[in-house]
Amino acid sequence: MTYKHAFVAAALLGASATPAMAIEQGDWLVRFGVGHVAPNDSSSDFSGAAGVGAGVDSDTKPIINLTYMLTDNIGLDVLGAWPFEHDIKATCAITGKVGSTKQLPPTVGIQYHFTPKSSIRPYVGVGLNYTHFWDEKLNTAGQGALGSLKLDDSFGVAGQIGVDVDLDDQWFVNADVRYIRIRTEGTTAKAGTVKVDIDPWVFIVGVGTRF
Repeated sequence: MTYKHAFVAAALLGASATPAMAIEQGDWLVRFGVGHVAPNDSSSDFSGAAGVGAGVDSDTKPIINLTYMLTDNIGLDVLGAWPFEHDIKATCAITGKVGSTKQLPPTVGIQYHFTPKSSIRPYVGVGLNYTHFWDEKLNTAGQGALGSLKLDDSFGVAGQIGVDVDLDDQWFVNADVRYIRIRTEGTTAKAGTVKVDIDPWVFIVGVGTRF
């Protein structure tokens, strides 16, 4: 199911939903689901290997999202996830998988909920992301070309748009898409350094509750 299809399904569910849950100031919203990180990546050449760049493949993992309603319309949002693991590939003159890395991208932001009293509640948000990279591993080809690899952590802005649709007076379904600015520099033993713009789209679908 594509993200567009998820939004359509959520809207159809909302059309037959029970009376609105009606979120308000002081409520906590807890959402559980799966998130798909789809990098929109680009990179410089390795400083010691002209014509060779780096890229990152996508991954899908469970996520949890907490929102505390500061007012009826404005919420403080925190996104967490099970660590993502991405294949790292060389590009341009050399191609193919050279290794992998794990990353955790906690994100904190402010959401604006347009219709807090409705059974269909679209929202937008903006915030700050911190991405921590660790457990960088190289395969045989990667070790031969790079020797070793260390990725710097990243700070960047994040934007989102989403919708909650009531199932009953306690539970709702959620669809959410985020764009996160993730920029890192990789340092290797044999090929110098490389700057990588990962800048992923993150697609999330799940269920949530209020308390």
